[in-house]
Amino acid sequence: MEPFAPWSSSGEVERTMARILVVDDSPTETHQFVNALARDGHQVLTAASGSDGIDLASEELPDIILMDVVMPGINGFQATRQLTRSESTSHIPVIIVSSKSQDADRVWGERQGARGYLTKPVDDRTLIDTVNDVLSE
Repeated sequence: MEPFAPWSSSGEVERTMARILVVDDSPTETHQFVNALARDGHQVLTAASGSDGIDLASEELPDIILMDVVMPGINGFQATRQLTRSESTSHIPVIIVSSKSQDADRVWGERQGARGYLTKPVDDRTLIDTVNDVLSE
């Protein structure tokens, strides 16, 4: 699904909303992201672990993935690496959304294939703007 559709009959650009997968083990964070993204018109899928996120991404092929880092089992860096290196999911951009705020974490995320990195807490406008920017690339 393309993030933006052609011009409408009224001459305005119509946005086609994206299918977004949120991978985060925190119900509170997941709730915030789902609400913000849904208010912006996006369809949101959720997974509570890195391994569930990999499985769901492979099954559903979302338009973009928001990935937490600190999760039990497969962490977000490992899940991002697997997704960005898999033939079936490598086209899906991943944005890491984490409480890990060191420059080294950001660089490591990019090395795993992430297309963006946001540090928690993230305000809704920054989240939406970053998602839309990555989708329009």
